[in-house]
Amino acid sequence: MKKNKKRKLDIAVISDVHLGTFGCRATELHNYLKTINPKILILNGDIIDIWQFNKRYFPKSHMKVIKQLMSFITSGTKVYYITGNHDEMLRRFEGFRLGSFEIVNKVVLDIDGKKGWFFHGDVFDITMQHSKWLAKLGSVGYDFLIILNTVVNWVSEKLGHSRLSFSKKIKNSVKGAIKFINDFESTAADIAIDNNYEYVVCGHIHKAEMRMIKNEKGETLYLNSGDWIENLTALEYVNKQWSLYEYEKDEIAQKIPYNIEVSDVELIKAEQTTSQLFNDLLVEFNIQKFSK
Repeated sequence: MKKNKKRKLDIAVISDVHLGTFGCRATELHNYLKTINPKILILNGDIIDIWQFNKRYFPKSHMKVIKQLMSFITSGTKVYYITGNHDEMLRRFEGFRLGSFEIVNKVVLDIDGKKGWFFHGDVFDITMQHSKWLAKLGSVGYDFLIILNTVVNWVSEKLGHSRLSFSKKIKNSVKGAIKFINDFESTAADIAIDNNYEYVVCGHIHKAEMRMIKNEKGETLYLNSGDWIENLTALEYVNKQWSLYEYEKDEIAQKIPYNIEVSDVELIKAEQTTSQLFNDLLVEFNIQKFSK
């Protein structure tokens, strides 16, 4: 197979990958990452799902995503890991730097003379602020829908039908969910306008979006990178323009062969904490860095 030339990007933003869960579409994300060469890569929260980590589930396809991210770091791409609610344990490492890798809770960048404010977005979620147990319960139910969805889609694709998304359909049809998303977007935009940020870039709500939001004080471009559970989306910035990447429309990435077999699944020992996994990844980074 002819090797595809990687697309050069100034900035790439991904969020809500949820590595370590059954719903994570790690193979598709790995395929996408192999097609790009960004100067800056922003991991905007919920990359590793620490909430669900007690399942002791971490397939090789998920580890391949980690290794691909490591390759960006060792090749000089500036990588910001912005913490989210599902990987909030990493917030204790805020300010940690190693080479071109940095852990932050938020970041403001000068992008061709315009200020861009990047953060995950869970700070706006009232269930996170006051009822974390309810949010975790909701994530378990969501994960069950993803498992059910996986089975149904396997049957659907065997019969020649298109994929379905129960959780996405439920979220898009519930008035409360729609109101929450609208409030989330408006709140982020209002704060960005107050601080003279031309861009505000979030994740968290699993709804990819790119639109100008105005109020009586001004306007800002609201951007949301979506997720790698259902929507398979990312944000890209190149030639002074933002665009919304959709995996379903990327024929090149989709043609990268799937070589992950069920027999390749690797389970992580119960006693291995997330901190230990993080430390192992740092060790791997050092090995790759000094072996060059």
